[in-house]
Amino acid sequence: MGLIYYNGEYINDNIAISPDDRGYQFGDGIYEVVRVYEGRLFTAEAHFERLLRSASEIQIELASTVDDYIAICERLIAENRVQDGLIYVQVTRGIAKRNHIFPESTEPVTLIYSYDSARPVQGMEEGVKVITLEDIRWLRCDIKSLNLLGNVLAKQQAHIADAVEAVQVRDGIVTEGASSNVFIIKDGTLYTHPANHLILNGITRKVIKRCAEELNIPFVEQAFTPDALYDADEVIISSTSLEVTPVTQIDDQVMAIGPLTRKLQQAFKEKIYPAS
Repeated sequence: MGLIYYNGEYINDNIAISPDDRGYQFGDGIYEVVRVYEGRLFTAEAHFERLLRSASEIQIELASTVDDYIAICERLIAENRVQDGLIYVQVTRGIAKRNHIFPESTEPVTLIYSYDSARPVQGMEEGVKVITLEDIRWLRCDIKSLNLLGNVLAKQQAHIADAVEAVQVRDGIVTEGASSNVFIIKDGTLYTHPANHLILNGITRKVIKRCAEELNIPFVEQAFTPDALYDADEVIISSTSLEVTPVTQIDDQVMAIGPLTRKLQQAFKEKIYPAS
């Protein structure tokens, strides 16, 4: 794993996680995953702004700023010689005697580490299979919390079905994937679920929105049904690790990779590697 950051220290060895850490006991914490391309952070400011928002939503007080987190990540990238990879950032409420109620005084526990991860070129070029499942998660999906059991169960079902992702459906409406946002393209318009409490407002989702605007592709934040998903001209899933990935199969239905997906992929790539 190389150099990691743990609670104010840079460590080149394994760390000891306290059994009283509330992240370990309750999933009482938040996280982010940030992309690194050619040794450079991508959209880091947006990720850490979301981290601070998530912390505020669950009443964790953080002393670190966006710039503080970026500086830590840049040191890890340099010392671990990361070229194409990911940075994982986790903050828990802290260490305290087990009790559901917030401890009166405890300091948040922060863990940050990097690892190599190549761009998902094959999936972006060839497309991927997804399945649809009932969305059983809690009602604050806008918070990027450590409570991921619902996502894990959905992802496992997708794995069993030899699929990359599980597209989730709540009350007859497509929300998002287990670890991605979902888009459909119909008659030249790009649709995705509104950024409310039922989905995580993905950072890649925001970049795709900017790309669509620059390409004059109408971008509509509007809920859609599974029937609309199956009837779409093109379907895309997106995340920090997936970028802009086309869907070529939903359950048993085969889908095509269309021209607007390719335009969005190219526009996204230009965001990663801007002309010098």
